[in-house]
Amino acid sequence: MPDGCRRTARALAAAIDELEARDDLLVGVLTGSNGVFSAGMDLKAFAKGDTPVLEGRGFGGITRTDIKTPLIAAVEGHALGGGTEMALACDMIVASRDATFGQTEVHYGIVPPEGGMVRLPERIPRNIALELLLTGDPLPADRAERLGLVNHLTEPGEALTRALELAQRVARNAPLAVTAVKRVVNECTAFRDTDALRDQDRFVTPVLASMDAKEGARAFAEKRPPHWQGR
Repeated sequence: MPDGCRRTARALAAAIDELEARDDLLVGVLTGSNGVFSAGMDLKAFAKGDTPVLEGRGFGGITRTDIKTPLIAAVEGHALGGGTEMALACDMIVASRDATFGQTEVHYGIVPPEGGMVRLPERIPRNIALELLLTGDPLPADRAERLGLVNHLTEPGEALTRALELAQRVARNAPLAVTAVKRVVNECTAFRDTDALRDQDRFVTPVLASMDAKEGARAFAEKRPPHWQGR
């Protein structure tokens, strides 16, 4: 992982730790910058054997972290690959109308191991999730809202403002009640099921280590079609 990606992941992990540690912080909002939420993993870095994953914390330092405080994603622009997985690690999603989600990993010989295969089928109909995961097709924000993935749609540039308004509405309520609601809802579904993430790894690890995975990343870096070998 390039030093910049590692620093970003560590900074995100540190921010989540502070959110969890401080009693005066009742809700968190995760957003990107410059009109992009996250375009996901740097495939050129992956081609060199680097990944944007922190041990025990997941993609960006958050996708496998047990977060007790409610977390809202404010999505502008692209949320692709690991970007979608970070949004799925949040409890609610606010997105601008021109935002785009997508688990595009299959285009590059890899799979979404940081929640895409576990959480997406919990948030939208299973058959639609399978279509998106198997084709790698993009999911526009307006359709994501109709499917129930996105809580609120906004005009471009207004996702963060709406997410902060939503956070304030949550934060007005009793802290113990808010924490209890999140834990009961999430622990009764696979939404934050760390066991499911661990179980999937026995299927995922060989794929990420395959020749096809390396070929997909190289083809992306070299701007050419990949040549799959099925191994």
